[in-house]
Amino acid sequence: MNELAILVVDDEPTLLESLAEELKRNFGQDYQIEAAESGQEALEVIEELLAEGVEIAAVVSDYLMPRMKGDELLCKIHSRYPNILKIMLTGQAGVDAVGNVVNSANLYRYIAKPWDATDLQLTVKEALSKYLQIKQLEEQNARLRENERRLTQILEAIPIGLTVHDRAGKITYANEKAKELLELEILPETKKAEFSRNFQVYRAGTDELYPTNNLPIARALAGETVRTEDIEIRYSDRVVPLEVSATPIRTETGKVSQAIVAFQDISERKKAEAEREKFTQELFQLNEVFSQFVPRQFLNSLARKNITEIQLGESIEKKMSVLFADIRSFTTLSEQMTPEDTFKFINGYLRRMEPAIIENGGFIDKYIGDEIMALFEGSTDSAVNAGIEMLKTLAEYNLNRQQSDRQPIEIGIGINTGNLRLGTVGGNSRIDTTVLGDTVNLGSRLQHLTKIYQTPFLISHHTLAQLEEPMKYAMRWVAQVKVRGKAQKVAVFEVFEADSPAQKQAKLETKSTFELALLRYYQGAIEDAKSLFAESLKKNPSDWVAQNYLKKCA
Repeated sequence: MNELAILVVDDEPTLLESLAEELKRNFGQDYQIEAAESGQEALEVIEELLAEGVEIAAVVSDYLMPRMKGDELLCKIHSRYPNILKIMLTGQAGVDAVGNVVNSANLYRYIAKPWDATDLQLTVKEALSKYLQIKQLEEQNARLRENERRLTQILEAIPIGLTVHDRAGKITYANEKAKELLELEILPETKKAEFSRNFQVYRAGTDELYPTNNLPIARALAGETVRTEDIEIRYSDRVVPLEVSATPIRTETGKVSQAIVAFQDISERKKAEAEREKFTQELFQLNEVFSQFVPRQFLNSLARKNITEIQLGESIEKKMSVLFADIRSFTTLSEQMTPEDTFKFINGYLRRMEPAIIENGGFIDKYIGDEIMALFEGSTDSAVNAGIEMLKTLAEYNLNRQQSDRQPIEIGIGINTGNLRLGTVGGNSRIDTTVLGDTVNLGSRLQHLTKIYQTPFLISHHTLAQLEEPMKYAMRWVAQVKVRGKAQKVAVFEVFEADSPAQKQAKLETKSTFELALLRYYQGAIEDAKSLFAESLKKNPSDWVAQNYLKKCA
């Protein structure tokens, strides 16, 4: 913002100096205080200040001055610089003079002379505040006008038709592309009820005019945001399919006042889609069959485009997350079923678990009976999210089983993250894909530990360290275990994000107490641990892990 100034005008030097000093004392920190002893000098000072880039916010002028009186000066200032706030300061001006300057110069205030210091200060302060408000409003309006200009340029340049409609559906604005697609020379009076007939708008692939109530513009004016590709415009020599999006425009109170519609010719896209669909169908069945035996992600990890390029014994080292999931007491469950029912049961279970893995970017390396072994490359969060989704899916599945008087299923999930070797094993006539390494072994062990700790989902500290947002998951430290053949112990964490709301809340509320108890336990402070586990169990009596540690403390 430019520098701001206040100009005071009086032909009596003593009063002028006194007035200037008083304004400097109150406003000098933010404003230049300039003085002039006559009307002519005041006009010259204003021109000089403006030439130097200084804005005059207010002029405080005496009335009775030689050659040019105050009302005449303020009227001249107003005619040239209407935004400057004008204050007349005198004790000798008559009603006519005051009226003249009020009407002709938009006088802000008249102050009697001699002035009251407080009155003068408040008047100037209010005038400056009003000046800044006016200036701010003008700047906002200028920005709005510039934004409108730029927006119009953009709307006219984009290759998508855009129209704006009033409450009746009448077009109030159309850019060049919209005029081209609708064959408009001027904006028509057409309302939504006549839109389909006047512009020959049909349901794609039919001879049915598009129903008025289903038109995107009608739905948008009813408050709905719409996107559809089932519309086409019919010209005398061609049919043009359109992609149409419509959005309501609401007032501050939420009432729909207008709607904006965007539409584009998608003929080329439809043609390309048809050709691609034909080609895809030719390869789909073959690809699907192969991908059921060798996941595409496995081929990608080995930098192979298709299964024919895989060679026996080739392998590559990768950093991945490995997930193991196993049905608890599966042997007991299968003993109650025929072999045929066992296969149906396993396939029904696996079919429900698979989407949670695939949709989170993982792939299933193999099924080992009822056990799932899945791999995730890249985001470790994807593996944890898959485990959570599997447990939530299982909870829904169990509700259906209970309705049919069937025993609910329990599973254990273990995830570990680290470097492993991914490749192929087998002989000359039969090969298989697999992964090997300590990372895999620990992942399998974590799955087995879920039985010991009677919790469905465990991860290692290796996995926790790789999470992008670990705090968004409900989890807690539950154990520290030693891996066979390794000196360093592994911290084990329970993920209870998929627990029932009540159990999840109880574990969150006792998390800090439970983990402090666990720390004391591993530090050998058994009595402290015992007391803390007991305190945790008071708030969460069903916490089996805390119960188990309390027994160990005893």
